[in-house]
Amino acid sequence: MDFPASDYLDLNHTAHAILFPKDQPVWAALARIESYMEFRLIREVRTTVPPGAYIGEDVFIGQGTIIEPNVVIRGPAWIGANCTIRSGCYIRENVLIGDGVMLGNSCEFKNCIVFDRAEIPHFNYVGDSILGYRAHLGAGVILSNVRLDRTEVSVQTKDGPSPTGLRKFGAVIGDFAEIGCNSVINPGSMIGRRSIVYPLSNVNGIIPASSILKTRQQQSVIARRD
Repeated sequence: MDFPASDYLDLNHTAHAILFPKDQPVWAALARIESYMEFRLIREVRTTVPPGAYIGEDVFIGQGTIIEPNVVIRGPAWIGANCTIRSGCYIRENVLIGDGVMLGNSCEFKNCIVFDRAEIPHFNYVGDSILGYRAHLGAGVILSNVRLDRTEVSVQTKDGPSPTGLRKFGAVIGDFAEIGCNSVINPGSMIGRRSIVYPLSNVNGIIPASSILKTRQQQSVIARRD
């Protein structure tokens, strides 16, 4: 399986399409972010920064983006226009954010690419991952990016593991995908376009486009003993 970016992402909805060559798997873009920033980043803030927010030197922020107090943007970071960055958001190094993105309270971002109009609104971790156009993470969703044994991350396919060459790789979340609250997306997961993941899911491997991953719990209610 080749995993081209076009299977997961509409490259018309990012200003950074150059990071996704047609002849390489989609996750290869993650290894290019740092060098891309070194040569292309414009250091300019085109919006109001409120008291209590910290903005590093290597940061671009587009017009119309709302920054609330207590935001930390260390950079290098490239943030598009008309985004909302809520209080308590922590944006670390090598982060590319599109236009109209919601970056929520108590969320952390690191070495990632977020396409236009994605929503990451509450208590999320996005590390070494790619989120497509209008992808949405429910509250508490974690994109885990490191294996417990710290070895290379592979994508689990029906034909066996497909090596990525990356020790840190979270997930690719396709355009319009919906991830339910408090789900954990394990390293090397590939979520197809318009797929839905039920809340409280533990995800590993590939979810095809336009699929639903259902997670059900068995519950019982018994009388309380005093």
